[in-house]
Amino acid sequence: MKKQKSLKRNFAYNTFLSMSNFIFPLITFPYVSRILMPAGMGKVSFATSLISYFTMLSQLGMPTYGIRTCSKVRGNREQLTRTAHELLCINMIMCIVSYTLLAVALIFVSSLHQDRLLYIIVSSTIFLTSIGMEWLYKALEQYRYIAMRSIIFKFIALAAMFLLVHKQSDYVIYGCIAILASSASNIFNFINVRKYIDLRPVGNYSIKRHLKPVAIFFAMACATTIYTHMDTLMLGFMLTKQDVGYYNTAVRIKVLLVSIVTSLGAVLLPRSSYLIQKKQWRKFRVVSRKALDFVFIVSSALMLYFILYARFGIMLLSGGYYEPSIIPMRIVMPTLLFIGVTNVTGIQIMVPMGKEKSVLLSEVAGLIVNLFINALLIPRMASTGAAIGTLAAEFAVLAVQYLAMRREIAHAFQAVSYPKIILGLSVGTVCSFWIAYMGLSNFWTLALTSIVFFGTYLAVLLLTREWLTCDLSNQLIKKMNRLTARYIKKA
Repeated sequence: MKKQKSLKRNFAYNTFLSMSNFIFPLITFPYVSRILMPAGMGKVSFATSLISYFTMLSQLGMPTYGIRTCSKVRGNREQLTRTAHELLCINMIMCIVSYTLLAVALIFVSSLHQDRLLYIIVSSTIFLTSIGMEWLYKALEQYRYIAMRSIIFKFIALAAMFLLVHKQSDYVIYGCIAILASSASNIFNFINVRKYIDLRPVGNYSIKRHLKPVAIFFAMACATTIYTHMDTLMLGFMLTKQDVGYYNTAVRIKVLLVSIVTSLGAVLLPRSSYLIQKKQWRKFRVVSRKALDFVFIVSSALMLYFILYARFGIMLLSGGYYEPSIIPMRIVMPTLLFIGVTNVTGIQIMVPMGKEKSVLLSEVAGLIVNLFINALLIPRMASTGAAIGTLAAEFAVLAVQYLAMRREIAHAFQAVSYPKIILGLSVGTVCSFWIAYMGLSNFWTLALTSIVFFGTYLAVLLLTREWLTCDLSNQLIKKMNRLTARYIKKA
């Protein structure tokens, strides 16, 4: 029971963090996008995508491998210390390699000379991510610390955004603030790590034992990073930074929503690895079924809502200059469902079971599909072509993972309440769609349609007794009753 409560708290903290990742850009993006305009936003997005490749190299697959490896030895401080030291050493070596390659690129690639300062500032994320050891904190399930630390820095970045970004030429300052919000807190990770491991050497190190599995996870990270950022880079090189700005506006909203959909899977990786290590297969299957049903319930609703009301969302967040972002946004929205499902099947089920090669195969398939479609469609359709490439790539990843593990994951897919979810979505659409024709402002249209759509959707799931929705609502009611009884007793 204690473990289950811990898992719920972890999910609550990670959901809280995901919501903050959604709310803070919701506050800042309307302001920043109107100040920097599509060209300025495109420059920062291009720089972020470019540096992500060097960050990926410095991490060497550690964000996933580190969680799985450290979670297996978290009960022994000495073994955990030794493992963390070995992984940090690998990270720092690769950090030096990444900066060396970045310096070569900045010197010899002429198209990077104009915004060299921006690339150097954004590249600080390479070092900060390397020393942050986020994988250790997640392996130890320190989600409360992760959430609180991240939110504090977001508040600081929020204040800095409004104080320092006032004109279109401030895109370099905006890039610096973005790094402050996303990576500066890793400094405190490094300072705080002594609570969980020893900083002094413990001896008997064996970095070699990590090289083979790290190579597989690095290949997975390469494939994922390439096909998730290649569209932005290809737009920037083949067309203009303005096209990147249009596309980034659509993708930014998708990324924020993905963080909500995948919030459960993020906290389940260390727990799933632990359950498999202890051979507790029944609990592992129960957790997997709940995770997949949760993904279908949440991602289906978010996907359909933002397809229907994409115009109002773009106009509210970015203004009329970003109207070309509407169609790409509608095209990429189904990836919420694809990414949510593969996050469960790949990261929560296949990785803990040691099926990294199957995950790698799926991501390579996504990479190939993405590159082919981008090369074919971006010159003709610009940001819309990039969106189609992203959609096809994510579907390819899902298809390959399902075919590779259909026997092992069939039980989880069978637990999803497909008819009830479809009924809820249909009723929610019918009940909310008329509001879009009332001539209200973008804000009030989104506010009213979201209340009606999601409220009706939830009501249908409860009325049809959808098993996970009812289970979560019953748990919430019981907790509220306990809190009420405790309050009355104290009074």
